[in-house]
Amino acid sequence: MKDLINDIRESLEVFADVKRIEFAQISYPTKMHVIGVTVPNLKIALKELSKQTKPFKNQEKLDLIKQLINEDVFELQQIAFEYLQTEKNLYKWLTEEYIESIEKNLDNWLSVDYFGAIVVGCAWRENLISTKKVKHYLSSDNFWIRRIAIVATVSLNQKARGGHGDSKRTLEICRLVVDDHQEMIVKALSWALRELAKIDKEPVIEFISEYKDRLHKKVLREVNNKLETGLKN
Repeated sequence: MKDLINDIRESLEVFADVKRIEFAQISYPTKMHVIGVTVPNLKIALKELSKQTKPFKNQEKLDLIKQLINEDVFELQQIAFEYLQTEKNLYKWLTEEYIESIEKNLDNWLSVDYFGAIVVGCAWRENLISTKKVKHYLSSDNFWIRRIAIVATVSLNQKARGGHGDSKRTLEICRLVVDDHQEMIVKALSWALRELAKIDKEPVIEFISEYKDRLHKKVLREVNNKLETGLKN
């Protein structure tokens, strides 16, 4: 397993780009090491990894994901999340304990959104973890951790991620962050409501009407635009 991870890292380092590192430092700064690999090149490495691990058992694949994340390298973390998304049969093996074991280096919006949507959101949608677990993220003093809970609702509603719509659970989370005006929470709340609006408008209209005096103006503007025009802005 260690040799496989070293091979992946070496293949990524071939694609290292100084401009990509500079972009990362501005767009999603993190304490993790950043190799500087573009998304298309990450996809190449992911495709090769999927081929090499085809004979692996599910538990071995889950161990691989955990070890990739434990390397503290941004691109390896991204590959780990993408790998889970491609290996859809792994979702039924997810547990709260396993998810907690890979809750690491969630210090930037890209890592948080991957983890929130691909891991927590999909596991929640499939009832592998409880709503109580998702709500627990909101008790954190760290806004990145709170954001996970809101982003997780996207997987309930976004068709591209297998969502079929779940206004009850989505709004249950959204109600808990109405008064949280931290920038990253505001952006996540707007996203969550806009995704739900694509599939079920009426509950979103009622939510906006009920909390219009407390919601951040950015949420009101973007969600109302989505309801009226189908566009964010």
